[in-house]
Amino acid sequence: MTDSQKSDETAVVANEETVEAAESENAAEQPAVEVEAVEGAVSVDTVPAAQAEQAAEAEPAVEVPAAEAEPTEVPAEAVEPAAAVEASPDADAAAPRPAPSPAPSPAAFAARPKAPASVVPAAPAVSAASLAEAAKWGRAEGDGHVFLTLDGEEIPVGQYPGVSPDEALGYFARKFDDIIAQVVLLEHRVESKAPATDMQKTVTHLREQLAERNMVGDIRSAEARLDALSTQIVELEKTEKAAHDAVRASELAAREAIVAEAETIAGQDPAQIQWKTSSARMNELFETWKAAQKSGVRLGRSNEDALWKRFRSARTVFDRHRRAYFSQLDSNNSAAKTAKEALIAEAEALSASTDWGYAAGEYRRLMDQWKATPRASRKDDDALWGRFRAAQDVFFSNRQAANDQIDQEYTANLAVKEQLVAEAQALLPINDLNAAKKALQSIRDRWEDAGKVPRADMGRIEAGLRKVEDAVRDAEEEKWRRSNPETKARTNSALSQLEAAIAGLKDDLAKAEKAGDQRRIKVAREALEARQAWLDQIQRSASDLA
Repeated sequence: MTDSQKSDETAVVANEETVEAAESENAAEQPAVEVEAVEGAVSVDTVPAAQAEQAAEAEPAVEVPAAEAEPTEVPAEAVEPAAAVEASPDADAAAPRPAPSPAPSPAAFAARPKAPASVVPAAPAVSAASLAEAAKWGRAEGDGHVFLTLDGEEIPVGQYPGVSPDEALGYFARKFDDIIAQVVLLEHRVESKAPATDMQKTVTHLREQLAERNMVGDIRSAEARLDALSTQIVELEKTEKAAHDAVRASELAAREAIVAEAETIAGQDPAQIQWKTSSARMNELFETWKAAQKSGVRLGRSNEDALWKRFRSARTVFDRHRRAYFSQLDSNNSAAKTAKEALIAEAEALSASTDWGYAAGEYRRLMDQWKATPRASRKDDDALWGRFRAAQDVFFSNRQAANDQIDQEYTANLAVKEQLVAEAQALLPINDLNAAKKALQSIRDRWEDAGKVPRADMGRIEAGLRKVEDAVRDAEEEKWRRSNPETKARTNSALSQLEAAIAGLKDDLAKAEKAGDQRRIKVAREALEARQAWLDQIQRSASDLA
């Protein structure tokens, strides 16, 4: 109930007029009533005649307000501070009064405390424009009865007694204005596309209020606005539903993507999967799922359950594969650790050996086996490799120390061999093959007598002597090629064939020139020039063989 309605419905009672108590016999014929002022409301109680007579004999007459001496129409809102009486749409213009009952003597009121005189509050002022508008749709009579004009018919809406017709009409017009205010508010909500929740209920409630016909105004216009609102609300609900469906479809797609990725991760080959990365991603997907389930759009129980079952199944498969993989990995690590422990034992046993060649070969074999052995866990494998490498280092350090000692002994031999290399390189280039061969043989004999050189210089010294040996060998091969009888015979045969061919071409050229045949002349000359070039080349080769 609005503040204006509360103020309008403040109890209004008629001005009390003090009258002389009627004589007891006249008072017995009048209906006795009890009137109590409770928060501005008027209540009427009928008093039995027997009680009235007893009260008349016991108490003297008292003054009774005229408004209480005679019953009046009580508004339907008597429980609230209101004096206007609203009639139902089917009520008559004047509400029926209650049937009179035998009234007690005025002395009957002496035993009860007298109600204080009420001050009638003034009705809220009504503007001329509001009254003019209200007058189009209704009227008020002098006794406060108000009527609504609807579709050419007058319908009683209620009564506001004790005020002017304008005030009575304004009261019921303000009730209509309150409805219109709610309609306008609802129109603004629809226009601003506010959530449509309960909007249709508001429209239905306003329709019901208009249907009560207890107000004055353009009812049909208000109903038409409600009809339009109802249609707009339906469209707004459709729009909201479409937006909700789109969000729901997007959320469903996001959940599907989570499940699909989880299933992809779970479906990988356990032997090739990157467990650290995949485990972290699976945990991220689970956190994303929980966040979506907590704050995302609801997808419906069937969709939620189906997707969760798939997601849970993927996580279960992934976890089972991970446990199986690491269990197998632990077993493999144990086997690899055992195998490498055996290799380390062999390497440590060889570390003190002074049989350098044999031990070095064994270490190569152990290294090949180490590489072929599966890896243990990273921590164990690093520790095992440290032990294996330490055993190798002991052996190779001992061998290097022995070689260094030997190298010191071979330093004098190095000086001798460097002189021999210089003497051998002085033979180059080879001009006299026989003398070079004889000198090189002498150098070789002294080379063997000089002994070993340090390992670091061995390759350099050997390469210096090998260069001279290669030059002497190349000179021997060239000499053989030139003195080979078979090669000479082939060269002489080719020379004879070319000379015969050249003689024949010369004859062909002469005949062509005599005949003046330019084409034959050209062909003969080209063939003759080619054969002559071949002949020159073979003759130069033959001179080299001589």
